[in-house]
Amino acid sequence: MRIKGIFIISLLLLSLTSCHVARFFYYNFADMKDYKKFPTQTLNNAEITFHFSKSSKNLDLNIPSGLNEKNFRTFEQMLDKEKTLSFLIIRNDSVIYENYFHGYDITSIEPSFSMAKSFVSALIGIAIEEKKIKSVHQPITDFIPELKKNNGFDKITLEHLLNMRSGIDFNEGYSSPFADMAKYYYGLNLKKYILSLKTKKDPDLEYDYISVNTLLLSLALEKATGKTVTAYLEEKIWKPLEMEYPASWSIDSHKDQTVKSFCCINARTHDYAHFGRLYLNKGKWNGKQIVPTEWVNRSLSIVNDSRDSQGYPYSYHWRVTVNGAFFAKGVLGQYIFVDPKKNLIIVRTGRGNGSVAWPHFFELLEQQL
Repeated sequence: MRIKGIFIISLLLLSLTSCHVARFFYYNFADMKDYKKFPTQTLNNAEITFHFSKSSKNLDLNIPSGLNEKNFRTFEQMLDKEKTLSFLIIRNDSVIYENYFHGYDITSIEPSFSMAKSFVSALIGIAIEEKKIKSVHQPITDFIPELKKNNGFDKITLEHLLNMRSGIDFNEGYSSPFADMAKYYYGLNLKKYILSLKTKKDPDLEYDYISVNTLLLSLALEKATGKTVTAYLEEKIWKPLEMEYPASWSIDSHKDQTVKSFCCINARTHDYAHFGRLYLNKGKWNGKQIVPTEWVNRSLSIVNDSRDSQGYPYSYHWRVTVNGAFFAKGVLGQYIFVDPKKNLIIVRTGRGNGSVAWPHFFELLEQQL
């Protein structure tokens, strides 16, 4: 019996190392400890770090009107019960509210999930400015020629990928182990997987949010720059933005070292706010242009009918609002929300969304700020 048990365990361990379906069931759904589950590449920060100034006392905030159906007593209780881990509000470079829950604090590592997509967008803009990429109108096959054999890929440009209008056939479902997203999230060889991609329609016909678009963009970056996307992020954003902490980016496997660029930057709340500050200031960081102003302006413009599941316009891997605010978003309720009109940055991370539509919540909360 003991030998049989060892044999079963061995089979299980083998399946975990070779089959994304088995790993899906073993790890279950994505959670805030995922940064410990996957191998990573390191993002080093610079020796000189930037720190937001901090008020001596948190701003006294009320739950926005219309969102108190559960009769929470305080703003903090609402954040706590709605699965929040960190909540940070910065106005005019000063922290006016900051709180952590469920054992988290200012030093806690928090996976970005799809907020990482907005970082990839910024890197594309930088690479174009550096003339490593000619323009957003280059086809993806210029960078991944292996895709030429896949019908229709020569029509897909970087801009189609940025706008989630590529026409690629990909199942983004998060709850099924047999969806493409599970394979890409838990799989061990992303570069192999993309060779089997197919299109289901011509590009630019409609919006379809699929994470493989971002993966293709990051592979294009690596071909264009000759560097890993992690090294390029460290050089062009992480160090120039004087991030307070080092970070990491999850990869598919130690063997293949392909960055899961559609998710999985693992960083701290304040450093996500640094990235928000960069876009708040039109791509400048303390007087130095990091991301081209034209790229920032284009990224935050509403130019087509792309709308996310909550109805927000989607542009170049950002969501924008009709009032001029914009935000990066991750699946468990991770947000970098920026409102230039109020010089405001809000970062919220969580182990889930709870029952709150957070972008709407931020817009209502702004009325108190």
